[in-house]
Amino acid sequence: MQPAQILRIIKEKFNGLEINTNWGETGLFYNPEGKLKKGIYLLTIKEKDGANDKASNLNRDGVFRLNLGVSKTTFIELFGEIPTRPPAGGIINMDYDFTKQNTLMPHPVYGWMSWLCVLNPGADTFENMLSLIEEGYNLALKKYAAKKLN
Repeated sequence: MQPAQILRIIKEKFNGLEINTNWGETGLFYNPEGKLKKGIYLLTIKEKDGANDKASNLNRDGVFRLNLGVSKTTFIELFGEIPTRPPAGGIINMDYDFTKQNTLMPHPVYGWMSWLCVLNPGADTFENMLSLIEEGYNLALKKYAAKKLN
């Protein structure tokens, strides 16, 4: 699957999402009617390494990473624990090959925040992720509802 295809499917499936592109990544934010300056993160697609995020070697041709936040409970069910926060420029201390494609794994930098990722998800992997994306969307709805809006 390609990033544009993934973004299109998610935007069609979930209401109130806006796209924001910067820092070498495209983010989907929950922000119905543009009431927040930026919105609430749902997921990102990162297509190149950043200064503090090189563990996935995204500078390879055609490689991208789909990143998604889920609940701590789900993260622990999937990966056994919440890792500690790495130092700036570091990665979480979990035994994963963060360059491996089409494999669900903790986010190499933001796993401590219950973020997970997949490099170049295939159609089956992406289909299996839809329930996780729905969970992330529901978390974004709750965070949005907790904001004090004008």
